Amino acid sequence: MFKPFRTAAVLGAGVMGTQIAAHLANAGLMVELLDLPAASASKNDLVEAAFKKALKQSPPIFFTEKTAHRVRLGNFEQHFDRIANVDWVIEAVVENLDVKQQLMQRLEATVSEQTIISTNTSGLPIQAITQGRSDSFRRRFLGTHFFNPPRYLKLLELIPTPDTDPQVLQRMQWFGRLHLGKGIVIAKDRPNFIGNRIGMYVTMLGLQAWIEQGYTIEEIDALTGSLVGRPKSATFRTADLVGLDTLLYVAENLYPAIPDDESRETFRVPEILRKLVATGTLGAKTGQNTQ
Repeated sequence: MFKPFRTAAVLGAGVMGTQIAAHLANAGLMVELLDLPAASASKNDLVEAAFKKALKQSPPIFFTEKTAHRVRLGNFEQHFDRIANVDWVIEAVVENLDVKQQLMQRLEATVSEQTIISTNTSGLPIQAITQGRSDSFRRRFLGTHFFNPPRYLKLLELIPTPDTDPQVLQRMQWFGRLHLGKGIVIAKDRPNFIGNRIGMYVTMLGLQAWIEQGYTIEEIDALTGSLVGRPKSATFRTADLVGLDTLLYVAENLYPAIPDDESRETFRVPEILRKLVATGTLGAKTGQNTQ
């Protein structure tokens, strides 16, 4: 048996950060949700706007309205010291290795020696994020990759590094399964891990069927959804929910990272995806779905 987490901090109030914070609150944790300071008079404007938007999501991300009160909002400039003694810190900031490494440096100077630190990156090398950190920090660090929306999707990928303490990994498995209701998969620190590697492959095949083979979006979603035991969001609705900008980012990072993969050309980004992102047609987050 392990000691359950009682407090947590989520760094980054984007689409995933707010929802991870909500799911931890659903599980009974008190959660600090921090983001960059706004340039306006109130430096909490960014995080408050993101949280307000998240509260309107459907299906809802919180069990009850009361549950939302377990999340306290703040910004990196004024409230970073709040995370000093939390049990678990989850990093969910922009997918930029330099940004994450700088944040890890600041974290190491702030959190206690007992705090577990994880990243929700969907594809950056886990071990590279802790470059330059101490042995103690690296032993308490791993990847915890949630899937959108984390309240409803069962999968949680845990990605240890060679430095991760086995006890830390076991504790995360135990807590994720028992307290967060997750199905746990241990993934290797490889590009896009397991779920996104498979998901990207299927998505790219769907795009090819639409662009090159004459299938309609409706036909592809009908064939790749509940009919074959997959979620009813199928291919294109899932892309809308994830965000076409995220899809593009993942694909562009994956292709050069797998030079020896036998299916590498499947991951080459089609030009129409770049055009949709360039015009701001990103999916559900902008109200401009591909469907």
